[in-house]
Amino acid sequence: MMWYFKFRNARKFVLPLLSIVAVGLFFNAEGQAGPRDVNADLLVKEFQKALEQVVEETGAPGGVAAFTLPDGRTFTVSAGFADKERGILMAPNSRLLSASIGKSFVGATALSLAADGKIDLDAKVSTWLSDRPWFSRLPNANEITLRNLLDHRAGLLDHVYMPEFAKAISSGKINLAIAESPEKLIEFILDKEPLFPAGKGFKYTDSGFLIAGLAIEAATGKTYYGELRRRILDPLGLMLTSPSDHPHLPGLVPGYLPADNPFGLPEKILENHVVTFNPGREWTGGGLVTNAGDLARYAKELYEGRVIKGEFSKQLLAVKPRSKDQPYAYPGYGLGQGAKMTDYGLAYGHNGWIPGYTSFMAYFPDYGISVAAQFNMVPVSGKPAPVTVAKERLPAVVINSLKNK
Repeated sequence: MMWYFKFRNARKFVLPLLSIVAVGLFFNAEGQAGPRDVNADLLVKEFQKALEQVVEETGAPGGVAAFTLPDGRTFTVSAGFADKERGILMAPNSRLLSASIGKSFVGATALSLAADGKIDLDAKVSTWLSDRPWFSRLPNANEITLRNLLDHRAGLLDHVYMPEFAKAISSGKINLAIAESPEKLIEFILDKEPLFPAGKGFKYTDSGFLIAGLAIEAATGKTYYGELRRRILDPLGLMLTSPSDHPHLPGLVPGYLPADNPFGLPEKILENHVVTFNPGREWTGGGLVTNAGDLARYAKELYEGRVIKGEFSKQLLAVKPRSKDQPYAYPGYGLGQGAKMTDYGLAYGHNGWIPGYTSFMAYFPDYGISVAAQFNMVPVSGKPAPVTVAKERLPAVVINSLKNK
């Protein structure tokens, strides 16, 4: 789930020493720098310094960041605090909620199923969901395809940003300690006029991805999380990535919010190893707890074509990129993946925001590298957003190192 709001009361924290871990040696992509063309020790030190600066400048308690080189080596570093009250340092293997980055995994899972003939991305979702009692009340119900949902082109509202949803939270009708069913959240967008005909516009919507999840499960007769693990998490060895389907998530570090946050949540988003809200409601709108190292490895493997079979893998890369300054829009998004032109050429990936946590992952095909970062704080008023600064600084360190090798 993506969350956007204004924050105040930024705080500064003294940064502890940084930590580092290097994991994995995978494929050497054709035409890219070989495994020993880069001074990895020097690059890691520069990457550490850049992460330290991001944490200091943004007021984030801590962060974890990683990069994967063209030869597949992944390096993960950490900075700042995981738990500032207890003085616990962030570690390279710390886990954080990745929020809407999970949409990339949903799109990849759907494509994997399509490659195996288990699902048709261009079939109407009515094929699988027309018997649901709420389905006829869905805008564009009989026209929406699964691809429309994964492209955010179904003409649907997003319950997350509807006044009715905010009112339901403030009134207690929506209990943040409970993971409501997808159907209960979808109710907020029913009986509304379509924003546009299916396939003819763009509107980012978590609600649409919840419907996509229901369609995937109905089509396969299996759970989404089960298919995700079998098709992506286990084959790639993403050992630090798992469903955030309940508030007891081993290894999750505390996230932080300002005291006057709009959710009525405590400043610290983890007490006695339990998340103070139930992240399970995200499901296929996000729905993962992970680590920057896993995200960097996943991005490289996914966008270099080693996750999805054959021609279906190319569909991930068929998204026409948006310009550097353009917000999420079509072109620029498809099948759960973002594509954008940057100072270093085309980049594929996704961002994620949820109370207490913010993340990004990006893959740069011109250089064969991926970069990911996670922070245990969302943006604070008066301070630059951690992800915004990290997206500018961290890829630059890696790419400039490759250029100067």
